[in-house]
Amino acid sequence: MSQTTSHSSVPFEPIVVADIGGTNARFAIVSDFDTRTNHFVITHQATFPSAEFQSFESAIQKYLTELPVAQPSRACLAVAGPIKSQQVHLTNLGWHFNSEDIKAQFDFTELAVINDFAAFAYAAPYLALEKNLVIKQGQPELGANIGVMGPGTGFGAACLARDINGSAVMSCEAGHISLAPVTALDKELLTVLRASIQHVSVETVFSGPGIARLYKAMAEVRGEQAKDLNAAQISALAKECKVCDATLSHFCDWMGSVAGDLALTFGALGGVYIGGGILPRMKARLQASSFVERFTEKGMMSQYTSQIPVTLVVQDNIPLIGAAACIHERRRA
Repeated sequence: MSQTTSHSSVPFEPIVVADIGGTNARFAIVSDFDTRTNHFVITHQATFPSAEFQSFESAIQKYLTELPVAQPSRACLAVAGPIKSQQVHLTNLGWHFNSEDIKAQFDFTELAVINDFAAFAYAAPYLALEKNLVIKQGQPELGANIGVMGPGTGFGAACLARDINGSAVMSCEAGHISLAPVTALDKELLTVLRASIQHVSVETVFSGPGIARLYKAMAEVRGEQAKDLNAAQISALAKECKVCDATLSHFCDWMGSVAGDLALTFGALGGVYIGGGILPRMKARLQASSFVERFTEKGMMSQYTSQIPVTLVVQDNIPLIGAAACIHERRRA
């Protein structure tokens, strides 16, 4: 791919980008940025099952060794795990590495390692809106903060904070804030959950394992016997099981309140983008739910939340786009 299509006086320097999760390690080269379309050009993609490697170093070594083009000197890794003082831990894999060691070992002149939801926030201004689904209409304020969030294995959230001096991504642990009830049913469900869980956080319900917890709580509230079902089984049985159906619908309803709370917390007048591994599979149910009403109903701040658009992100390569944006924004700044 030519490096001259960026239509800029400064040639684009390619970037190695990666999306490292518990299941797969995905790598690619971002070879260019087209200012006309506001899109990164992603090439040489490769996906490796993470379990096939003993370490992150062995996975990236395989990718770089097999590259048919010269190795770029810049890189950004989006990882599903905590990062502290250059130490990176991928809990589900047992991988850990030091970012400075990776930089030296693979001869990168520039390397960034970011959380996967930080990558989502970096990617937000570069998303192709026509490829995604508007859940709630609104009037986004140009240059205002953008919030990103969503349930998957856990619950992730981040904010792209913007003002006249520039922008920065704020990572956080929003999945571990206390889950607030809004409706009478929320309160009943929370009472059941609290009987066995000392701290009911957002992630307690809004995650893959959380759907199973919500199902059991819903069955108890409805006076029915719960089966031992996981999230996939609950989804598969939704048409024939009223408790499963109610669980998934309430999951979408209550998610609206959580998303609205975080929109207020982040001051996300630039819009809210929701994603993760679960909601893109629930598009029709999400659209039919009370998500929008519950997102908006914030008392004296309802006018504020009413103007915030919410988009369900279903397009591919979000972590790769975000990783590229992280490095690209540094250079532009």
